[in-house]
Amino acid sequence: MDFKPIPIGVEDFKELVNKGYYFVDKTLMIKDIIDIKSSVNLFTRPRRFGKTLNMSMIQRYFEKTEEDNAYLFDGLNISKAGEKYKEYQGQYPVITLSLKSMKQSCFEDAFLLFKNIISKEFYRHKEILSSNKISEIDKKEYVSILEKTADNSQYLYALKLLSDCLKEAYNKNVIILIDEYDVPLESAYFGGFYDEMVNLIRSVFESALKTNPSLEFGILTGCLRISRESIFTGLNNLAVYPMTENLFSQYFGFTEEEVKEIVRFYNISNHFDELKTWYDGYRFGEIEIYNPWSILNYLLKAVTSK
Repeated sequence: MDFKPIPIGVEDFKELVNKGYYFVDKTLMIKDIIDIKSSVNLFTRPRRFGKTLNMSMIQRYFEKTEEDNAYLFDGLNISKAGEKYKEYQGQYPVITLSLKSMKQSCFEDAFLLFKNIISKEFYRHKEILSSNKISEIDKKEYVSILEKTADNSQYLYALKLLSDCLKEAYNKNVIILIDEYDVPLESAYFGGFYDEMVNLIRSVFESALKTNPSLEFGILTGCLRISRESIFTGLNNLAVYPMTENLFSQYFGFTEEEVKEIVRFYNISNHFDELKTWYDGYRFGEIEIYNPWSILNYLLKAVTSK
């Protein structure tokens, strides 16, 4: 058996594959997203259950880049799902944001970090500024957001602007991925500026995710389900998949069969009963789920101490 390193803390799907880490194959999540065709999907799960890695996997599958990323999925379940799914691979511009670092103690600092996050994503797509399909007015506004010189109000619809520009440049609808959407809201609640943060997040989400003709689909992840009355008031196209739903439940955390396969692979099947006693503590829908962070840390100690 070739030893595979254990991916503790690895959240980039491309790094995980390229460095040969052990991977519990969750790629059929991509098939379900394609089949269900929800405009905007919200997945709520606890921390350390693979949300960020799944978002990275989805980005690598759908995003059109100069470098072909198709090899990352060779031999994985999605590559065996059928030719119709391969037609989606590497075909879309993708906007991806993580809000997990927006934990500031006041709105001014949080908004400053938000501007930095948006600016970096504009910079990642800066090649579209050379396109003659984008109007000079949009290019001027694009540059002001990239350089963080835009008025604060312009950031409320910055994602909408970016999606429109990408659509114009590539003549293809855009996928929007927003990871840990609830972190700034949770921090704002405890920091005493919740109303200001709700207004910001609601405006950003509504402009980018509601009746946006440039949108192919969107995915949000978070730990908390923030009430529809606060930030999702205008999003009538939102499909919510909480822990209580069966659909998509097997894609976050490890199922019992996946844990059994892991211990078989590392030749420590005698540890399974102990793992089950300690870490079989979750049920998503009707499926027993193990905490992957706990399993991987246990695995590292068990394998290295053999």
